[in-house]
Amino acid sequence: QVQFVESGGGLVQPGGSLRLSCAASGFSISDSSMRWYRQAPGKQRELVASISSSATSTFYVDSSVKGRFTISRDNAKNTVHLQMNTLKPEDTAVYYCKAVRRGVMVGSWGQGTQVTVSS
Repeated sequence: QVQFVESGGGLVQPGGSLRLSCAASGFSISDSSMRWYRQAPGKQRELVASISSSATSTFYVDSSVKGRFTISRDNAKNTVHLQMNTLKPEDTAVYYCKAVRRGVMVGSWGQGTQVTVSS
């Protein structure tokens, strides 16, 4: 069974940092691109960042996270990370990871990890 377990969220003050992790089980992520999504209260889930299977290419959907967020992966550990710096209140959301293999999303959504940016 394919599972994604996100962790590393929490309550942080504006300007702070968090490093999210996603551990995949039930399959190998090595031939999948990996994505981080987030869903803020009352809003639809949105794509935040993606990374290619070989980590040679990364993509950040919103200009507001470019330069602040960094997606990375460790295929040997079957994990993907999202380093978030200079956090803003508008980054508050539940963050999820997902694998995409040959254009198809793999498995179901995990529980996500809550990130709250507030003073």
